[in-house]
Amino acid sequence: MGRLSWPLRPLPDGRGEVWRWDLATLAELPGARAGLRSRLGVVGVPADEDTSGERLVLAFDELASNALRHGESPVVATVIAGSGGWLLDVSDRAPGTMPAPAVGRDPAKGGLGLHMVARLAVAHGWYVDGECKHVWACLPTAIDDRQPALA
Repeated sequence: MGRLSWPLRPLPDGRGEVWRWDLATLAELPGARAGLRSRLGVVGVPADEDTSGERLVLAFDELASNALRHGESPVVATVIAGSGGWLLDVSDRAPGTMPAPAVGRDPAKGGLGLHMVARLAVAHGWYVDGECKHVWACLPTAIDDRQPALA
């Protein structure tokens, strides 16, 4: 019997691609956000205010900026596009530093990005793989399909 082949091909709706950004500084984030918005437009997902596309861009920015501020370079931000949602994975070289959501902090002082990403996501977490820490979130493509992940 022959070997069953699993071809690498996008999903029928044009998604299924893997998008990746290698980031070294916070100054690179505006360009990465613009690139993500552009790619979302190509697959027909608007990144306008209060859409699933803009929520993905917001989560991307929060996780990538956290990694750049609190982790170690290189930071790699990856978006895997699927028919029902997005898997966002951001890795850095600080496996000994776990993500720590702010607790008891005045919201005016910032630091609430992890809480916000958790509320936007249907699932979220982190893990260590070798010398890298990965922080991830799954976001739906349709806002109405979102049921917030348990914190």
